[in-house]
Amino acid sequence: MRLALSCLFLASTLAAFAAGAQPYSGPIIDVHLHVGAAAPGAPNPATGEPTTANTDADRERLTLERMRKHGIVLGLVSGPDAYMASMRKAGGDAIWAGAFLDDGHNTLPPPEVLRAAFESGELKVMGEIGAQYHGLDPGDPWFEPYLALAEEFDIPVGIHTGLAPPGTPYGCCPDFSVELGNPKLLEPVLKRHPKLRLWLMHAGWPYLQETKALLYMYPQLHADVSVIDWIIPRQEFHDYLQALMTAGFGDRLMFGSDQMIWPEAISLAVEGVDSASFLTPAQKRAIFHDNAARFLKLPPAVD
Repeated sequence: MRLALSCLFLASTLAAFAAGAQPYSGPIIDVHLHVGAAAPGAPNPATGEPTTANTDADRERLTLERMRKHGIVLGLVSGPDAYMASMRKAGGDAIWAGAFLDDGHNTLPPPEVLRAAFESGELKVMGEIGAQYHGLDPGDPWFEPYLALAEEFDIPVGIHTGLAPPGTPYGCCPDFSVELGNPKLLEPVLKRHPKLRLWLMHAGWPYLQETKALLYMYPQLHADVSVIDWIIPRQEFHDYLQALMTAGFGDRLMFGSDQMIWPEAISLAVEGVDSASFLTPAQKRAIFHDNAARFLKLPPAVD
């Protein structure tokens, strides 16, 4: 079964390139990576293959190797502080660390702690904010001091939208709610903070219409295609991506892998976007690099 799934991924990628998709070879920015403890032998949910990262050191080393392999010049990571510090030391300027709120981490540091981290440059991002895992609405008052702080320091904020692994409410996160992943809940945030650099993680999948409505109404809003570019069926991802491109949002979509405990997921994510035969080379360049570079206010890249 695992071999069959792996062959299916390879076949779909080869078929896409045969149909006219041009392989991308430029720089990549991955706006959605994670660091943390390894999970030895954990099967990849897309391929069924066990993770190649069986120790914490493996997870860090193999993630950086995959980044180099695919020309990922910058990765935005979130996770426990000690792991982020180690990743920053190993990856240098290619790693930006972010304040984290996700499953198993149900609180953010106090605002005054984050203020110091933003001032020092220790943290450059706020996200992943996985409020949904804890039954929290990011538009509610609990998050307001953090949003005000991010707006003050011009810090990008990435908020989890969409879904989570099947069975999440029965496992880590009994307070998880599907409805809290609807991007439309972020409209009050966008109204209160027009200068906030906010992006929808997972591009709101499967809430296509709501995602399109928000992107249309709020031109500053961006979205990443992380995890859906490798964990859901390839055709479903391509249909969703093409719908967002057709709606005119190709200049605000950003690449992300959502690499968790499977470093090989970075390759799968790159293939997911690269094999989209409907994307022009310029559109791939925008998704893989230029949109994120502009959003993050980076200097122009030199290939």
